[in-house]
Amino acid sequence: MTKDAYTLAGEAAAALRSAAGLDTFDVALVMGSGWVPAADAIGETVREIPFTDLPGFRAPAVAGHGGKIRVVRTSSGRHALIFLGRTHLYEGLGVDAVVHGVRTAAAAGVRTLVLTNAAGGLRPETQNVGDPVLISDHINLTGANPITGTTFIDLTEVYSRRLRALVREVDPSLAEGVYVAFRGPTYETPAEIRMLRTLGGDMVGMSTVLEAIAAREAGLEVLGISLVTNPGAGLSGEPLNHEEVLEVGRATAARMGVLLAKVVDRL
Repeated sequence: MTKDAYTLAGEAAAALRSAAGLDTFDVALVMGSGWVPAADAIGETVREIPFTDLPGFRAPAVAGHGGKIRVVRTSSGRHALIFLGRTHLYEGLGVDAVVHGVRTAAAAGVRTLVLTNAAGGLRPETQNVGDPVLISDHINLTGANPITGTTFIDLTEVYSRRLRALVREVDPSLAEGVYVAFRGPTYETPAEIRMLRTLGGDMVGMSTVLEAIAAREAGLEVLGISLVTNPGAGLSGEPLNHEEVLEVGRATAARMGVLLAKVVDRL
């Protein structure tokens, strides 16, 4: 991590505040693949700002990501930033680009971050396609870290226990699990899926962990939610494809939107 990356996030935050006409924001949400339609239920849209209007941002390279920051006023009067899309490590733009949105949100005054993603399920015996799962911890197998140098960050509780308890008040049926991140863009092999199950993983994907680490560095409280969009490779006998991921997101958008709206109002 370089000072330039922090400076760029500060410049993006200043531009975001100016474009939104607000001095600060209460919460930020990053919407993963297929989650974009769920954003509509969170609150009244105040403004939408294309990523490319802000310093350091690029348009998303992945289908199912909207490429905008939506400023929303919730029913309780809070102001939320909804990132409709994210940059992934496999795009080759570097770690700083992956976490730039999180650092911008922190610089804009956000203290609570909600990270969502689409994930492969590693426990088909207990998980159904379309189930949201609270992230209780993660395993970082991306080979990357957004922090360099002698900055030591405690990751004992990356994903807030308090926020997970709050979400379970909204929906007591939600399970918790450990999210494993690979670099991508290839899906995992059946052998890798067997390894991850042995290691204690419950969901697998290509995002979230680097953003969570950067958020903790900035002092943000983090909530993570995975949407199980398919069983991991070799667990169902079917090939994996990105369109399936998006279709599950579309099919469950209403439920996810209601869940997020209730959660944001309680944060």
